[in-house]
Amino acid sequence: MQELEKLKQLQSQREALKNRSTTVEKVKNKHESSTKTVCPECGSRQLVQDYERAELTCQNCGLVLEEEFIDRGPEWRAFDHDQRMKRSRVGAPMTFTIHDKGLSTMIDWRNRDSYGRAISSKNRAQLYRLRKWQRRIRVSNATERNLAFALSELDRMASALGLPRNVRETAAVVYRDAVDKNLIRGRSIEGVAAAALYAACRQCNVPRTLDEIAEVSRVSRKEIGRTYRFISRELGLKLLPTSPIDYVPRFCSGLNLKGEVQSRAVEILRQAGEKELTSGRGPTGVAAAAIYISSILGGERRTQREVAEVAGVTEVTIRNRYKELAEKLDIEIIL
Repeated sequence: MQELEKLKQLQSQREALKNRSTTVEKVKNKHESSTKTVCPECGSRQLVQDYERAELTCQNCGLVLEEEFIDRGPEWRAFDHDQRMKRSRVGAPMTFTIHDKGLSTMIDWRNRDSYGRAISSKNRAQLYRLRKWQRRIRVSNATERNLAFALSELDRMASALGLPRNVRETAAVVYRDAVDKNLIRGRSIEGVAAAALYAACRQCNVPRTLDEIAEVSRVSRKEIGRTYRFISRELGLKLLPTSPIDYVPRFCSGLNLKGEVQSRAVEILRQAGEKELTSGRGPTGVAAAAIYISSILGGERRTQREVAEVAGVTEVTIRNRYKELAEKLDIEIIL
């Protein structure tokens, strides 16, 4: 009798294992089908998710690639920011700009509970001690302490330069890769952070010159350039040379020029690129010369000094570049 009971138990365990493996295979197949990006019928990549019918359809031929998929969004609706904050039951998203990726607990500095009521004077001393120990536990060793300092330095420089969120995230990822490959040893944290920010600006097509980054950092332009070359070589960053067109919107905004002047400057730079007039020359100088020509042609004249101050180049550079562009592109400029 005991042996029969053992056999029954073994059979039930085998059946449970079989059921578990089949469910795992179903989940895998469902996950593989959910990650489809190409239509098998026509090869189109224009796939539309219809959340009302729970179907993934091809916009080109109408084939239904998947049905009854799970909607992973919230079940509630919000019509403004306050409603969204009240109904949300999750925290902030994961970010690389914080040393612990934003996954640790944060005790607020305000002495209020989750309902917004003031905390009594008895519990304030305990809350103060909890807050102090939370700060100590959050940074456990020297590596995390250095990473926290470097990421705060990155955030400070990015704020001073007015850089968007995606550039900050990219710079944090570049710095973390440098830490993982032990490239920080023998170099200053500020220098590596500034070099990572410069690389991120070039990767995200939001170019900033070495002089601009050196102004907001605590290291020299020479050290930033040397560290950037070392990091890009060791991490295998394949970055193309910056285009003068990327500088045009920022320079035109600094000079308070209209959109017509900006579009004309972009067109001049495109023509110059086709004739290879931009290769081997500083992108800021060429962009400044194109804006100077465009401002004269558009009736919004700016002096060479004004353009030079915004672009961070000398008046001689603008003079040489604009003469070259006007001569090779047959542009008549009436001074």
